[in-house]
Amino acid sequence: MDADTLHTALAQEWIATASADVARRPETIGRHFASAGRRAGRTPLAEVPGWRTDEAARALLLAALPPEGRAERLATLYAEGTADEKLAVLKALPLLQAGPESVPLLRDAIRTNDPRLVLAALGPCARHLDQAAWRHAVLKCVFIGAPLDGVHGLHERADAELTTMLAGLAEERTAAGRTMPADALALLGSLTQRKEA
Repeated sequence: MDADTLHTALAQEWIATASADVARRPETIGRHFASAGRRAGRTPLAEVPGWRTDEAARALLLAALPPEGRAERLATLYAEGTADEKLAVLKALPLLQAGPESVPLLRDAIRTNDPRLVLAALGPCARHLDQAAWRHAVLKCVFIGAPLDGVHGLHERADAELTTMLAGLAEERTAAGRTMPADALALLGSLTQRKEA
């Protein structure tokens, strides 16, 4: 995913002007960011599965920010944003090639009970999370019913400790007469087979 792909898929003229304004005057990002939902709409982008027009517009605005001070502006927009605005920041992080400075945002998103935010935090930038935080985030997905197929690199990063944690959760739920989500059971089965191989 890159800015050109999002720009072509969005196909809205105003975003070029708004992005140029942000590039010249970074302090205007807040106004443009807040109005993106009204200006761009909230329509799914057929050309970019998993993205809506408002998310694409906000990501392009973020990409227009000069590198100097970008991390601080991202943190502010995230902290002060609505759930949709927070989601746009999280989804834009890989596009912006965000590094370890994104970890506080990822950790905050994982603490929420919004499946959209949790899964966005477990995208490509989750590689910056330490393994313990990542495992707990995967378990959070199971607890809130977020689909595990949205976790980037799940099978590559899953380890013996995650297997143990999932097995323990499955036992607890069985004892309480509750079920585990099908995708969590499938993951546990796959990890158990790998462990025994």
